[in-house]
Amino acid sequence: MSDTDFLLESRGDAQDLGAWVIGVAFGREGRSCAFALGDGTVRLAEGWQTVAAHDGACLSICADAKDGVLTGGDDGRLMRIDPDGTASGVATYGSKWVDQVAAHESGLRAAAVGKAVHILDGKGAALKSLAHPSTVTGIAFDAKGKRIAASHYNGASLWFVGAKESSPRLLEWKGSHTGVTISPDGTHVVTTMQENTLHGWRLADGQHMRMAGYPSKTKSMAFTAKGRWLATAGADCVVLWPFFGGGPMGKAPTELAGGDGVICTTVACHPTQEVVAAGFDDGLVLIAEVGSGRVVPVAAPRGSAVSALAWNGVGSHLAFGTEGGFAGLIDLSKR
Repeated sequence: MSDTDFLLESRGDAQDLGAWVIGVAFGREGRSCAFALGDGTVRLAEGWQTVAAHDGACLSICADAKDGVLTGGDDGRLMRIDPDGTASGVATYGSKWVDQVAAHESGLRAAAVGKAVHILDGKGAALKSLAHPSTVTGIAFDAKGKRIAASHYNGASLWFVGAKESSPRLLEWKGSHTGVTISPDGTHVVTTMQENTLHGWRLADGQHMRMAGYPSKTKSMAFTAKGRWLATAGADCVVLWPFFGGGPMGKAPTELAGGDGVICTTVACHPTQEVVAAGFDDGLVLIAEVGSGRVVPVAAPRGSAVSALAWNGVGSHLAFGTEGGFAGLIDLSKR
């Protein structure tokens, strides 16, 4: 047993799934963990059960509103996978890809299809369709489920989901925006970009925030539990931007878990603590504590980039997957 693989081998379970892991999500009920694959299947960590989800590739996955997960595919279908592996169709959008999915515990669901974001209720009934000027590349509900943000070319759109008149607040910045997140307190929206940079807006006054200096594209970002830090991939370390004390503008970012020259590809923040899990281009997975900088390895490099990473709702379990199809689930509550 290598030191780097100690947690995976002593507290985890791993499997070669045979296809690119495009995402992983835990059900909100706390029992299920599902890996979405490029071959159109979903694998449940419980017994590594295979579920046929899409006729083509899975493109997106998220926790559903109550339990189980939602997936989107290039077959134009929005699917639900129950914790027991039962797959059922939620919506069909013809030949268009379901690139992004999101859900909120209030029961709302969202699917990005082309230039539209479709909002559905907990039973799958369509509530409204939100039109955008170009293809939607990312969607995110705010913490209360009152608003949803969508990234697209030349910025992002922020919508009130329950508004009778559907007109968004446009957050404009030239360029191709590729993903979006909203701070836990709802005060900031941040996008990743096709350039090696992030862009943000302070909603109170529309102040722009430009976070640059990355050697490669940032494909993953996440706020820490209380929103003090925004953890990002795209450098040879975890880059954390401070969202307190007037930051991030005028504040230098903090760097964690660097030094090997390997690009960080994926980050996921612990749901209650200022702890960040990170995956790297060589397959290394580790956990880093923001305050102390302490780093704990989870899984050794296996030559394939980490492409999926997620915590469960209470932060006791961490799941990861790679482009090569290797997947792992670690129970950090074990003693």
